[in-house]
Amino acid sequence: MLSTTFILLIAISLASFILGRYRIVRLAAQANAATHSLPSYHGSFVALWIGVPCLLFVLVWAALEPVILDAALLASLPPEQLQGLLQGEENLLLAEIRSVSRGLVFGEPDPFVVEAAARLNAWKAVASWSMLAASLGLAAAILFVSYRRIALHFRARQAVERILSGLMVTCSVLAILVTLGIVSSLLFEAFRFFERVPVSEFLFGLNWEPQIPIRADQVAGSGAFGAIPVFMGTLLIAAIAMLVATPIGLFAAIYLAEYANSRLRAIVKPIMEILAGIPTVVYGFFAVLVVAPALREAGNSLGLDVAPNSALAAGSVMGIMILPFISSLSDDALAAVPRSLREGSYAMGATKAETIRNVLLPAALPGIVGGVLLAVSRAIGETMIVVMAAGLIATLTVNPADSVTTVTVQIVTLLIGDTEFDNPKTLAAFALGLLLFVITLFLNVLALKIVQKYREKYD
Repeated sequence: MLSTTFILLIAISLASFILGRYRIVRLAAQANAATHSLPSYHGSFVALWIGVPCLLFVLVWAALEPVILDAALLASLPPEQLQGLLQGEENLLLAEIRSVSRGLVFGEPDPFVVEAAARLNAWKAVASWSMLAASLGLAAAILFVSYRRIALHFRARQAVERILSGLMVTCSVLAILVTLGIVSSLLFEAFRFFERVPVSEFLFGLNWEPQIPIRADQVAGSGAFGAIPVFMGTLLIAAIAMLVATPIGLFAAIYLAEYANSRLRAIVKPIMEILAGIPTVVYGFFAVLVVAPALREAGNSLGLDVAPNSALAAGSVMGIMILPFISSLSDDALAAVPRSLREGSYAMGATKAETIRNVLLPAALPGIVGGVLLAVSRAIGETMIVVMAAGLIATLTVNPADSVTTVTVQIVTLLIGDTEFDNPKTLAAFALGLLLFVITLFLNVLALKIVQKYREKYD
């Protein structure tokens, strides 16, 4: 019903756009006078006045409906069924009732659970139809008011611009609030972790074994939370990926932008960009089945010991995966350099290679750095390839032939399973996420400073 309500509101907004436009055109024809704003602005005014409040109303309704229904459902249950239940047990009971109401029955549920599920379905139907009726009534009321405001002297363009400005400000504020929420959640959970594990051990420890004791007398299960091996593995795999992707991507971009003809460019560039759309699990299979055995055989032929799961295999395949980010963005940056710079360089007697090295690359540096940063972020955040090709064991090494792990893999590993959420093993995932966030932020700020410094020199 929610999707149906959204579709109806969108259809009503489009119809109101046509009505508002028709009304101002008819008024202008009857009065034989000019309007203050174009007819499209009058139609947009009516459509926005209907669409925005009604959509917000539906979103608020959809957010509050489960909370209200759960409270009503608990109030309708027999008191003896709720007596002595903790908050977590009440949530489990509500989850069971919701599952039964959707037809997901495991075993033989209690009779009161079946009755509650039937009541819940009836209440959901009433709530859905009420939401539809209320939203349509609100749309009709707003349509009546906004339709009557359409007049020859009405400043519809300014009104539409104010509404759009308010929407953009709202979206910006929401983006900031979401960012603050993400950072706050990381900080809160990370501080809970550091209450149990010293910061010095986490930042400078050389052993990562996030275990928890199963018995009270089990000393060996206390675990070790030194994050240096995890971040060393992350940086090692990311460095290998960038060593593969950066030169290939940059040279490919230079060739496509300066040497290839338009027909070849139209064929090669889309083929390279297809690499960005391949699922990462496919790259993981390719790394496990093709790249890792090939590297192991090559290492054995040279007398080198290459692990079955190695950082070199994962980093090499990851470099292929992020190749389109560097090549495509660098190509666009080079193509955006003004033609006058090329012609001026040629007029001064520079060769094509000198023009590319001394003129085009400096001018396109912000776009190239942006592509490289995007590729680095993609490499640091990759999980599936590392799980399949590099391993899960945190090893403190810089040897690309060894098995390593990364931060994202450890975060996924720590958060899966039935482990309680308030122990160091689980909270370590938030500490890793916070440190990864800080490192990524530092790299972005450093790259921004480098670009700004070069721009000042170039200007």
